[in-house]
Amino acid sequence: MPTALGGFLPLIAMLVVFYLFLIIPENKRKKKYNQMINDLKVNDEIISRGGIMGKIVNIQDSFIILESGPDRSRIKLSKQGIANVIEKEETEK
Repeated sequence: MPTALGGFLPLIAMLVVFYLFLIIPENKRKKKYNQMINDLKVNDEIISRGGIMGKIVNIQDSFIILESGPDRSRIKLSKQGIANVIEKEETEK
């Protein structure tokens, strides 16, 4: 009986380490990303996952309208396509 339990201890330890180092940080990252998506507002400057930078001019349920470039072209983009919101301090530099 003690040898069977000793055989499972390394497996249990690996599962605990896997949970601590992979699952918990991923859940925190998803929560932070979803919060960023929910906090979007008009005139926020964003960068898409494809590298397009622009300003939000309209927000719909699951899409945004992005204005980009000197000719002010507009692009309809899924909210899930947003990589990051550009902070105001970064744009002023």
